Amino acid sequence: MNEELLKKIIEKKEFSQLPKKDVELVFEKFENKELNDYQKLKLTRDLLRKIYSSFSSRKLLREVKGRDVEWFLNKHKSTKERLPFYGDIYKKIFLGVTEKEISVIDLGAGINGLSYNFFPKNLKIKYIGIEAVGQLVDLMNKFFLNEKINGKAIHESLFELEKIKKIIEKQKRPRIVFLFKVIDSLELIERNYSKKLLKEIAPLADRIAVSFATSSLGRRSDFSARRNWLIYFVEENFNLVDDFEINGERYLVIEEK
Repeated sequence: MNEELLKKIIEKKEFSQLPKKDVELVFEKFENKELNDYQKLKLTRDLLRKIYSSFSSRKLLREVKGRDVEWFLNKHKSTKERLPFYGDIYKKIFLGVTEKEISVIDLGAGINGLSYNFFPKNLKIKYIGIEAVGQLVDLMNKFFLNEKINGKAIHESLFELEKIKKIIEKQKRPRIVFLFKVIDSLELIERNYSKKLLKEIAPLADRIAVSFATSSLGRRSDFSARRNWLIYFVEENFNLVDDFEINGERYLVIEEK
């Protein structure tokens, strides 16, 4: 990729702390098309925005002081919609796990680490959030430090598969992996990558919770496509522990066969 174009793409604050890998993969979608550099730059930024920043208020990308955790959770569309239901969601995901000390690895975390206090109180959880937007990583790490929480956010691309696997392997078992509303973004960048990711991490995880939207954010119109391909893939390759829907988000809780 042209380094000068890369610099121009990440000039904007919302893209300034994205992994180079992700920017390059998105740019590659337009690189060989008959477009001038400006058009390639604009299309790349538009797709990056759709994937990485359309769900968040820009307020999350800058230093904010004197706000409580609920304020932050309300500034990200996905966490805002989960906020009244986090307790129920986590109760269902952890149901049947008998160990009291659990490692949670949250892939494409956004600011989901800020929901730590909604985890079941009877569990001792170490939380690892992996996120591509550097500003959100910093926000989560400040929260963990201030609240003295056993958590850490890591700035990494989900397309760095070997690095992701190493991070998971370092955590103590049992390991539960979250993939909340991440599948669509992965597929926009690289078709079928989510299948590859799930197959690769499944042997390393004791349980995986995958979610996707069933209705559009801010509106209650149902999506016509309900990710049937994902449901078929899961049923064919994994044990489906639970399948539930809360507030326009469907959760598949799976384990390796």
